[in-house]
Amino acid sequence: MKVINRIIESQITNLLDSNKVILILGTRRVGKTFLINSIQKNYQSKLLFLNGEDFDVQEIIKNRSTSNYKRLVGDNKLIIIDEAQSIPEIGMALKLLIDTNPNLTIIATGSSSLDLMNKTGEPLTGRHYQFNLYPLSQMELMSTENFLETKQNLEERLIFGSYPELINIVSNDDKRNYLQQLVQSYLLKDILSFGGIKHSDKIVSLLRLIAYQVGSEVSYNELGTQLGMSRLTVESYLDLLSKVFIIYKLPSYSTNQRKEVTKSSKWYFFDNGIRNAIINDFRIPTLRNDIGILWENYLVSERIKSNKYLNQTKEIYFWRNYNQQEVDLIEVRDGVIASFEFKYSGNKKVKQPIAFKTLYPESTFECINKDNYLDFVVGN
Repeated sequence: MKVINRIIESQITNLLDSNKVILILGTRRVGKTFLINSIQKNYQSKLLFLNGEDFDVQEIIKNRSTSNYKRLVGDNKLIIIDEAQSIPEIGMALKLLIDTNPNLTIIATGSSSLDLMNKTGEPLTGRHYQFNLYPLSQMELMSTENFLETKQNLEERLIFGSYPELINIVSNDDKRNYLQQLVQSYLLKDILSFGGIKHSDKIVSLLRLIAYQVGSEVSYNELGTQLGMSRLTVESYLDLLSKVFIIYKLPSYSTNQRKEVTKSSKWYFFDNGIRNAIINDFRIPTLRNDIGILWENYLVSERIKSNKYLNQTKEIYFWRNYNQQEVDLIEVRDGVIASFEFKYSGNKKVKQPIAFKTLYPESTFECINKDNYLDFVVGN
């Protein structure tokens, strides 16, 4: 069985004597439990592992008293709480555990942003580190494959994505079934429980509409009209979907120039396989008319992963003006602007839009295609 080492493991290991809460956040099946098992196996001091979905664990932690927590901690130096968002008022509990045990470090995993339910947030200010765990990045996959294999696997990743368990599933039909079950049994279930949403069909329909509009500007009013809900509800649902790491919002870039679009946004999926499962389309690229969408979504999601894992503090946007000139991705760091265009085929010569170059003459420009994409997705 092929095993992929996760980049953030070494970063977390370096913090195990920090007397902080280390939050590891990501969707179900993204590899959080595998990661903490690996950390646990290599840890040399005493530790306590707790399953946040266990009712007995919830009852013990619910008693927020110093004496109770000291008995719980004992002489352990590390506590690992898997699926911590299942524990009521977990933020207050984590704060008290850390504050009353100066030699303790806590790792808490969750399948959403834990502050989504007001379960952390303010109580952990200054007391925690946060790591996001995504589906496997190309940076991580490079440790198990050579350059030729990476090129050969590209089309498969555009269709099925990069959830860890997929690397050991051979049949395309089995991969398809896995992703569809993942969406129905885990991701949507989490969304409904976290958000208090009563009508799952609305979430599914919204995700499907977003899936077809990847790479295009989204009108919340139009989505609301199509779904029979208000603009505010649409925005609320999209915010919820981003907090459970299913989709990502890309805002428009502007320095308040008169002809720049300033209030629009695009949405991308963190994983191509989830996007394709939502629309139930796993055809190979040569049979599809949305290869441009798949390519753009793949590159944006991979860039997000690499920037996050490498601690690159870059702000990312898209750009468009009212004359319909566009740039697919803008990265801004320390005032330096890099612009990128995404084209699956590398045959056409693509130039930076004149209007953008005029407004931002110091900006760089690069067209990313299937022949030169690797440096881009590994964070160079």
